[in-house]
Amino acid sequence: MHAPARPATPLDRAATVLVAGSTGLVGSAVLRHLHARGFTRAVGIHSADLDLTDRRATLDYLTALRPAAVIDAAARVGGIAANDAEPVEFLNDNLTIQTNLFTAAHAADVDRLLFLGSSCIYPKHSPQPIPESALLTGPLEETNDAYAIAKIAGVTAVRSYRRQYGRRWISAMPTNVYGPGDNFHPTRSHVLPALIRRFHEAVATGAGEVTVWGSGTPRREFVHVDDLAAACLHLLDHYDEPSPVNIGVGEDLTIADLVALVARATGFTGRITWDASRPDGTPRKLLDVSRLRATGWKPRIDLAEGVRDTVDWYARHRA
Repeated sequence: MHAPARPATPLDRAATVLVAGSTGLVGSAVLRHLHARGFTRAVGIHSADLDLTDRRATLDYLTALRPAAVIDAAARVGGIAANDAEPVEFLNDNLTIQTNLFTAAHAADVDRLLFLGSSCIYPKHSPQPIPESALLTGPLEETNDAYAIAKIAGVTAVRSYRRQYGRRWISAMPTNVYGPGDNFHPTRSHVLPALIRRFHEAVATGAGEVTVWGSGTPRREFVHVDDLAAACLHLLDHYDEPSPVNIGVGEDLTIADLVALVARATGFTGRITWDASRPDGTPRKLLDVSRLRATGWKPRIDLAEGVRDTVDWYARHRA
């Protein structure tokens, strides 16, 4: 068990807090949570407001706004297929976004920053559950190694700003995130929204069979986006250490069990077949969340409840 982290100074609820990537699944939830917790000057930006790959524009925006804190939820993201097909874009875009945002935040004298990475930064064959100390101890999962390298660079940058400039910047590594507002694109979504779309469409069209990628044996952990948003604010209020912090629920399940959960939530009663020629990805990915738990945080939303909530949202917004 990790010792409790050194407490941070809680954020001033009247201070300007910038959420980068505020129209994405995570960023929008973080912005909602900040408003709900009394932040009167929480500001969101997305690509329509500011192109974070534009160094000069990013620098000008942050030095004019001068936020007290920044939450970096901006990234190019996608599922296994997209990561495997476009590694150059996933590497270059994420490195550029992070570098520009960090450079601008430092120039604007932003003392508090939370960088959101991904659990894919850990080696493919990490010990389970995965402790933060597993970082850089082995080869990455090949299908998303470019994205993972970019996120590892972000963690290193945060540590570097702390060491060289004394910035109170921190990193958090969420497990698989899901919830209302997710990306349900047929080829670019992650596993849970992809399953929800596929099974919902099967019910809508009366299809008697759904084919799912892989063997169904890999194990995955999922955190609801509203729990993740709450964890982000909790860490900014209570954590100030160079090590990244895992954000998860501490429990996992097989993809086969997840598929059965989605089938029940969507009302699908047909046949489920498995395409074993498709990649499984990492055999298991369960995070060690003892460091986060030591700060006093725990999740609230049960997976079955969260999946039903997400299915209902998708049914209302699929158009």
